[in-house]
Amino acid sequence: MPLKAMSTVSHRESKVKTVFRVTSGNFLEMYDFMVYGYFASAIADAYFPSKDHFASLMLSLATFGAGFLVRPLGAIFLGAYIDHHGRRKGLILTLAMMAIGTLMVAAVPRYETIGMLAPLLVLAGRLLQGFSAGVELGGVSVYLSEMATPGNKGFYCAWQSGSQQVAVIFAALIGVLLHKFLPVDVMSSWGWRVPFLIGCLIVPFLFLIRRSLQETEEFLARKHRPNISEIFASMLENWGIVVSGMLLVMMTTVSFYLITAYTPTFGKQVLHFSDVDVLVITVCIGVSNLFWLPVMGALSDRIGRRPVLLFFTILAILTAYPAMQWLVSDPSFGRLLAVELWLSFIYGSYNGAMVVALTEVMPVAVRTAGFSLAYSLATTIGGFTPAIATGLIHYSGNKAAPGIWLSVAAVCGLIATLILFRSRESRELYKVKTVSVS
Repeated sequence: MPLKAMSTVSHRESKVKTVFRVTSGNFLEMYDFMVYGYFASAIADAYFPSKDHFASLMLSLATFGAGFLVRPLGAIFLGAYIDHHGRRKGLILTLAMMAIGTLMVAAVPRYETIGMLAPLLVLAGRLLQGFSAGVELGGVSVYLSEMATPGNKGFYCAWQSGSQQVAVIFAALIGVLLHKFLPVDVMSSWGWRVPFLIGCLIVPFLFLIRRSLQETEEFLARKHRPNISEIFASMLENWGIVVSGMLLVMMTTVSFYLITAYTPTFGKQVLHFSDVDVLVITVCIGVSNLFWLPVMGALSDRIGRRPVLLFFTILAILTAYPAMQWLVSDPSFGRLLAVELWLSFIYGSYNGAMVVALTEVMPVAVRTAGFSLAYSLATTIGGFTPAIATGLIHYSGNKAAPGIWLSVAAVCGLIATLILFRSRESRELYKVKTVSVS
């Protein structure tokens, strides 16, 4: 093989290994969130017992969502740490915090054993997971955008979300196997803890992977690295871009948690399918997402971010609720799979362009903190999607109500796209302001 060709192959292999290393922690973060969502009913019985099953489930889902409330704090403080000290150090720190939070949720005794201390410790674990996750997505996305080859940022950044889909598939497969080999009473008693413990066992391996990460060349080339006060000042100056970015992400967070974390609860509690059926569908959703994300990220590299974002927000507005109505009018495994795959197509296509777009509109000096804050603010709302969808169905009596919630999120994405990607002349007026750090 010619020397030049060998060099090209070696460079490509190096890029692949780097993508694997940087997204490994992102896998753990999403794996933990998915496992909690999949086993929300069992967690409700273990930590939030109540005579009213709806109240018990809502407490469990609210605790799931509580992790999202502290994400903005993690985005600000950990994001500032990463922008000042480097991408590598920050990603190792977030991984350590996630690991501790996961262990807390996995090991806490039941309510019957330690009383109110049980839900409080679970809540503390979720808050720690949320705090670290507040910057994990931003740190990974920025790292991928900075190490991407020219003209391929969309494709590279898509693997941030791609690693999440691997977590969705892995967590759902574990759920399928557990439900297949363990009796229902065992699953309710302690079987649901097994996926969390598996997550804990993966942690040492992920630490070894992340420790080998190199700092990005773009970060090393920066002569000045702003301190936390300068980063805060710059984000205040650019509050408009952060708010618009939050609206852009709303479509992603709502659609993602609707079709992944909420699917097992919706399929089991509302449509009365078996645990295995809904988890098999969730595996299919993860595979579909994993396909569409890099494909549409690459497409956005060719035709631009704006056309992709506009098309799929409009498609969601027009089809989300009708699709859900069609499903609940005559529920079946085939219809649930078809609707979820359709929503997966919309989510994967939109998010494939959205993640890289958000890294591109943020000021370079505060890219991680700005991205993470916008993303985290959106997830403080979108992360409650399982609880919001459950509440909408309960109080309205309309089983298709989650489709309305997704349509609202799509409107947010459409508005943000129109603001952030106006005509070239208008965008010149909307250029990001940056605080002088010279």
